[in-house]
Amino acid sequence: MNEWADQWNSSADNGGGGQEPPLPPGLSPRGGASGRSRLRQPARQVPGTPGASTASARPGTQSRPAAASRTGAPSGPGGTYSSGTTGGRPPRGWRRWSWRRRTAYVAGGLVIALLATAGGTYAWADSQLNHTVDLGALPNQPPTGQGTNYLIAGSDNRQNLTATQQQQLHTGSDNEGQYGNSDSMLILHVGANGDTLVSLPRDSYVTIPAFTGSSGKQYPATQHKLNTAFSWGGGQLLAQTVEYNTGIHIDHYAEIGFGGFVNLVDALGGVTMCLAKPMVDQASGANFKAGCQTFNGAQSLAFVRERHQEASQDLGRMADQQKFLAAVAHQAATPSTLLNPFKLYPALSAGTATLSVDKGMSPYDLAQMFFAMKNVSGGNGKSLTVPVGDANYYTPTDGDALLWDKTQSKTLFSELQNDQPVTIASNDPTTNVSGG
Repeated sequence: MNEWADQWNSSADNGGGGQEPPLPPGLSPRGGASGRSRLRQPARQVPGTPGASTASARPGTQSRPAAASRTGAPSGPGGTYSSGTTGGRPPRGWRRWSWRRRTAYVAGGLVIALLATAGGTYAWADSQLNHTVDLGALPNQPPTGQGTNYLIAGSDNRQNLTATQQQQLHTGSDNEGQYGNSDSMLILHVGANGDTLVSLPRDSYVTIPAFTGSSGKQYPATQHKLNTAFSWGGGQLLAQTVEYNTGIHIDHYAEIGFGGFVNLVDALGGVTMCLAKPMVDQASGANFKAGCQTFNGAQSLAFVRERHQEASQDLGRMADQQKFLAAVAHQAATPSTLLNPFKLYPALSAGTATLSVDKGMSPYDLAQMFFAMKNVSGGNGKSLTVPVGDANYYTPTDGDALLWDKTQSKTLFSELQNDQPVTIASNDPTTNVSGG
């Protein structure tokens, strides 16, 4: 090594023009062959790359090829990229963009799938609803009011129950005619001043307006219990009678029957209610201990039909039914039901099979009704009974009935029709029941 250095110095002193002597054999890149070598070599410029980069050429090493353009990819097997080079792994920027694109495609596909599922569910539910009542055909309707008014009826129609089921459910025989009876009737008002649920006692003595029967026979106006209107003409005549006596425009009608009621509660996994004291009624089949408990479908039916234990009998039962229906709506509108397809679809199937609705009712309207009832049961609305003036009014044709308080009921109906804050205080009778 020292000998090579001395030769270099001697050559420089003699004006050798900067020519270096041959490298020692151990350092020569040609393995000992004589030749010239520069200490530094300019890096080879890659076509298309702005500027020229330099790299040190160390003795005994070969120059490193310049990096390929950032817009392309290193050469090798695997394909051609934007720079025209082929093969190799895609640049990191390309990989990130591809991942974003794939994520967007997946997200978009999920949204489309969810919308298609929701649309399919909506269409299916709409096709399953039993549209029977034509509210648009009612004569002499009050003008359309503010907000939305639902008329809700609980029917004891046994058409879908076998004789064995009637016996098991303590419903009695189906001897009430074509439409049966309605044990509960409610007006649900959904408006800007909150939701209000009003119970209409079935023994209310009202005017049944003139109507045309299913056979085409004309019937004059007459006075009877409100339940008689349902027995004579079903939901159609009931809606006409309620409009005639309240002055409230009914926007939608929903009726739930015995058999479907049982199936709906079972599909929801039961409904929890709390009793202050035991409840036993042989007529309805109710036999419940005190405390909070979850009723199945058959137990629920026995519960809502019990009437002999409450001090006010029909008024007490009506208040219990109102609380129970609100509890059912609350259960149906919980996330555990709405977000669980294994619970939602059976509940939808049972609910649509249970309900008879007006011809203009859509699944959206039905959902609005359930959520409003949930609001009432959760304390975000108002629940009351039509103010009663005489609870022991005797009639020669219908026996004992009750009369509404004319002044207070007129005020209540006007506030509902015009979507004004309800000023009538809640007057539901004290009962043995509270929601779970």
